[in-house]
Amino acid sequence: MPMSLARQTWGDAARPVELIFIHANGFNGLTYRTLLKPLVGDWRILAPDLRGHGASPLPYAAAPRADWGDMLADLTALIDETAGPPLVMAGHSMGGTLAILAAAQRPERVRSVVMLDPVILDRTASATMRVPGGWRLARRHPWARAALKRRRQFDSLEAAIEAYRGRGAFRDWPDSVLKDYVAAGFHPAEEGGVALACSPEWESSNYSAQANDPWGALKRFRGPVRILKAEQGSTCSVAPADAGRMKDLSVDVAPGGTHFFPMIQPDAARAVLRQAMNA
Repeated sequence: MPMSLARQTWGDAARPVELIFIHANGFNGLTYRTLLKPLVGDWRILAPDLRGHGASPLPYAAAPRADWGDMLADLTALIDETAGPPLVMAGHSMGGTLAILAAAQRPERVRSVVMLDPVILDRTASATMRVPGGWRLARRHPWARAALKRRRQFDSLEAAIEAYRGRGAFRDWPDSVLKDYVAAGFHPAEEGGVALACSPEWESSNYSAQANDPWGALKRFRGPVRILKAEQGSTCSVAPADAGRMKDLSVDVAPGGTHFFPMIQPDAARAVLRQAMNA
């Protein structure tokens, strides 16, 4: 049997999976347990670890690449193996973008999409990235460069938590969310201690692989799409005005939210997921 994505699954095992939630670049499915667990009394939820993340065993080459086609193929395979009625696809950041890309490829298996501050460049930049070689411009992005400088190893999971707590991207994260990220975001290192499950090279490669076409996917997918953007430093260029030009698209802003509002303000993100699941 071919290898497939590792995943967290929550909810009644007798029910079919009703929601697939896809994590952001560098993270893992367990990171979103605080966000998703309050929903499992009503729905069964699957949160995969993407290729090169968490516990997923799929091979990867941490080299510059044009787009997320490898991870997208993994997700469509996951959708294909998930029996039951049409799903809600959702995700945060890169995961939100992958959700709409996968939905556009499997429209008969997806009933709606929720995107929490997805990575969507403006139309001009997005088109530029898809010109042959244009995606290489994204290798200069500060996030792609910063990822290569991430510390790879710590003496223990506790040491990693202490190093991250209250700093950088993890500023304001609740301890429960930080501990979930670290628990699934590291594996034992051969020389002792723990090492990042998502290597800095793979994380950087994902940041620079921007020759995707989320604008085209938004047009092709015919079901409802709900975008909730960060108010501060959003990575999403889809504006509320775009909702008037695309059927079944709604765009809202999480008041006071940063890019990491699903971790810091889970109630706002959870409310959008509930609306999609109840529709």
